[in-house]
Amino acid sequence: MIHHVSMPARDPEHVAKVLGELLGGYVGPFIGPIPGSWVAYADDAYGTGFEIYPERTTLVPGASDEMGEIEMCDVPAAFAFHALVSVKVNRATIERIGAREGWRTKHFWRGPTSEVRLFELYEFWVENRIMLELATEEMVPDYVKIANGPAQEKLMARRSTAMQAE
Repeated sequence: MIHHVSMPARDPEHVAKVLGELLGGYVGPFIGPIPGSWVAYADDAYGTGFEIYPERTTLVPGASDEMGEIEMCDVPAAFAFHALVSVKVNRATIERIGAREGWRTKHFWRGPTSEVRLFELYEFWVENRIMLELATEEMVPDYVKIANGPAQEKLMARRSTAMQAE
């Protein structure tokens, strides 16, 4: 289980407040060693949350037996990161928040082809740079059905059979 993830932002406080609105929990300054960082935690039993760091923050391995270190680096144009996050709000609220922020927010179905719809979600582009996939409570069961070893093996077998038939 993933309990929290970290991500960069141009405006960590603002991003944390928006994510806190979606998660329905606590938002506040991060007590860790990165100045200007904020957190947003869901009100759940798992500690689900986000640590939002200033955009130039980079985490690097520590030397020898030391813990990881923090460095400030140039900001990339885009990030090879995303996370699917269950939220306590409904579709209309996701769309309203995305519109209010001016962040690209679009509903999509995911699957191996456009004809095969396995689960639905919202692409919620934080600061129009980092994608979070948001799932409302009614969207989660379809994802959970396919996000396990046996279901993935079955999907891969069907895909192989379909490719051989072509």
